[in-house]
Formats: sequence, structure tokens, C-alpha cells
Amino acid sequence: MLASELIGKKWLDEYEDIDITGIAYDSRNVMQGNIFVCMKGFETDGHKFAQMAEKNGAAIIVAEDKIDVGVPVVYVENSRIAIAEMACKYYGDPSKKFKLIGVTGTNGKTTITYLIKSILEEANMLTGVIGTNQNIIGDKVLLTQSTTPTTPNALELQQLFAEMVEGDAQCVVMEVSSHALELERVHGCRFDVGVFTNLTRDHLDFHKTMENYLNAKAKLFDISDKGVVNFDDDGGKTIAQRNGDNILKVGIAEECDLRAKNVKISSKGADFDVEYGGKIYPVHIVIPGKFSVYNAICAMGAALQLGIDMDTIIKGLAGAGGVLGRVEVVPTDTDYTIIIDYAHTPDGLENIISTVKEFARGDVITLFGCGGDRDNTKRPIMGEIAGKLSDFSIITSDNPRTENPEEIVNQIEEGMKRTDGKYKIIVNRAEAIAYALDNAKKDDVIILAGKGQETYQIIGKEKYDFDERVVVYKHLNKH
Repeated sequence: MLASELIGKKWLDEYEDIDITGIAYDSRNVMQGNIFVCMKGFETDGHKFAQMAEKNGAAIIVAEDKIDVGVPVVYVENSRIAIAEMACKYYGDPSKKFKLIGVTGTNGKTTITYLIKSILEEANMLTGVIGTNQNIIGDKVLLTQSTTPTTPNALELQQLFAEMVEGDAQCVVMEVSSHALELERVHGCRFDVGVFTNLTRDHLDFHKTMENYLNAKAKLFDISDKGVVNFDDDGGKTIAQRNGDNILKVGIAEECDLRAKNVKISSKGADFDVEYGGKIYPVHIVIPGKFSVYNAICAMGAALQLGIDMDTIIKGLAGAGGVLGRVEVVPTDTDYTIIIDYAHTPDGLENIISTVKEFARGDVITLFGCGGDRDNTKRPIMGEIAGKLSDFSIITSDNPRTENPEEIVNQIEEGMKRTDGKYKIIVNRAEAIAYALDNAKKDDVIILAGKGQETYQIIGKEKYDFDERVVVYKHLNKH
């Protein structure tokens, strides 16, 4: 592709046109003839690596700040917007070639994307998913790996979209994090439907205030043709008020357009009625919990906004299996139950414990920690929630990153001490899991909270293999 096609005709005012072989933002990945974009990150600044990019073959460098190199430099106000716009052009605006649904909110994003996928496949639409667990088309896992946990960076995202087009995807459902919206990762995308799940305390290390956090989430609806919001959530009400008639309001409250009623929770899932358009429809999902009902009606709303009929939607939900790391039961021969769940926020932890308490016949044992280098204000809050709701808690390490794990645990314990809850501190997570397994009684339910689908633990700046399923099986097979 020619430089003028990516940068604009202003390129021709100063330089002759040249063929561009690709785009990169990591100097180590630069190849001959690439455009290198200097990106300012949380830990480093791409401007420092401009000379390295030139040495590796960069033909053009895009930058915000003055740099000293021997190749042409295009200066821009915002490198993140620049790389997003160039990536869209380089890959041929792939997201315009399928239906695009974005899901944002603190909790529920991953599950909702898979529920929507199940519904769309029931409607015979080949569907791709981009998100925390994996990137897939139908049952095929895509090779492009994201360097970010929820929403890929703009360049990787457009590459994934291009793979979706190559794979004949008719719809793509993706998780859209607040970071992605704030950092312009989805700049240049137009969503057919945007979905908002809820807003609870998280990521304040980045957004600083809950108002900023909500405003970041709300940006999705500025780039969506239609929307679905959980209207029982205050954040959902705010987004609905800002965006007017294009929003479908879902929830349990009477003023919702699509309303869940008569909810019944069991270990086998959730059954409820949905009121929509003056009719009542019975719905079943295999994932238990009131929060799962909210996930289901958000997915239903997205499908309705795409014009899918209610019978197909209900069949699609009923056929949706569980999602890795979300109320995931670990198969064992024990007389107690082990559940892995990604709950890593106060609301998420409260949801999973409350759900398990609805069907547990024995004690509920909650094992959890909090991530390092992240919002530390939620740590005592989560300790208090676990102390109030669990029969027994084990405070342990999560992904401590560069923080001292014992200090993280101490902050969690501050909240635990406000309750009468029984607990034990075991900082080493593998040892904590072993203790839980060794001390569980018949009919107890052990919740391993926080890691979910992750198969690693981040200690310092290194990732170590740590799959809780493997940890459980190895310990049980010792006996």
C-alpha cells in the first residue's frame, strides 16, 4: 500500500510516494519498509525507540514529539488515533464487512459475548468473538494474539477483523474495555449494537474517579447505531438518558423494555420469564445466578436490536454452554464442589458468593486475592464482602505483579476484620488451594475466585504457569 493512501495526500507535498510493507508500534517488530508509530505507554515511550526502528528498516516514523532520525517523520497530535486510522485503511476497513456488536461494563462482558454468539449461531450466522478468553470464528481459534487482556490494540484489532472477513464471519461480538475506549483502540470502528452491562468499582488506578470510568464506557454508544443497557444499573440509566430512542432498556424494573420476572436459581442454572412487547416468554440458561439473568437479558437485547426473532433467541440461550472461568465447576471425584470464577471486583465477588449460597448444601469456602499494581481501594471492600457472605475465607495471592503480596493480603484483611467471618491467610496460592481441598467437607463448595480463565500468575514482571485446574488435579492425585 502506498504511503499517501495511509497518511493522506499531504505526504505528496513533501515526499515521493513509496510502498509501505506494514505498520508497527514495537521497534523490535519493525521490518523493512514499515511505518513505525511512536506510542506513549504506561511503562515506556515509543519515541525512545525511534532510532532502533529506523535501524530495523522503518521507512517512515509517526510521532507526537520531536525526534532525531534520518527517515521522514510525520508529526501528529495523537499517535493512538493515527495508528487506528492507518490500520483501518491498511486492512481495508474490515469491520464494515460484518455486523459488529460491542459489549462494555465492569462485569459480564465475556459471558455475554458467548451468549450472543450462541444466539447468532442458532440464527445460522457464522460468528466471531474477540475478548478475554480467546479470539475465534465459529469453533476455530485465531492465531493473532492480543498484547492486551480484553480489547486488542488498534493494529491487532484490525488484523483480527481482517481474519474474520477472511473466515467469512457474518457477525463479530467483542468485549470493549474502558481502557480500549479511552485509549482509542476502537477508533474507526462503527458498531451495529453497543451493550452496557453494569458499572461497579474497578480500574480506578487508571480512571481515578467513577465518573471518568462511566464516561469512558459511555463512549461506546457514541459509535454505535443502536444500544442495549442494563437499566437497573445507575450507569445504564445515565447512558440511556444521553442516547435516547436508540437504546433498548433491559432489567427487572417495571420501566424496562425487556424485563425478567419470576427468577428461579438452582445448581443447574436459572429459569425465568421475559416480558417483551406485551408477551411473556420462558427462558432457561445453564449458568446459575441472578447476575447470569442480567447477562442473558443483555444478550437477548443485542439480538433483538439485530432483528432476530424471540424463538431463535430463546433456543440460542438454552443451547449456550458454560464459559471457561465463569462459574466453572471443576470435575472431580470429591464429595464437595470446586468452582472457578473470574470474580476480581467487589461486585463480582459478591455475585459469585451469593449465587453459590443459593444452592450450596454445605459451607461456602471462598479463596481469593487482589491483583497488584491495580486499584488498591477495592481490597478491604472485597475482604469485607467475603467475610460477611462466606462461611470461611482464605485470603491469598492473585497476580501480585511488582507489589509485595503480603501487603496486598494485609489490605484485604482490613476489610475482613470488620466482619465476624472466619478466615485464614495463606499467601502462596497453590498452598492455599491445597489447604481448601484438604479441609473441605461433604457438600461444601469451594470458590476459587479471581483467576478464572487465566493459566498463569504474574509475580514481579514475569508470568509463571499457574492453571488452577491443574493445581487442583495434582493435589487431589497425591492422595
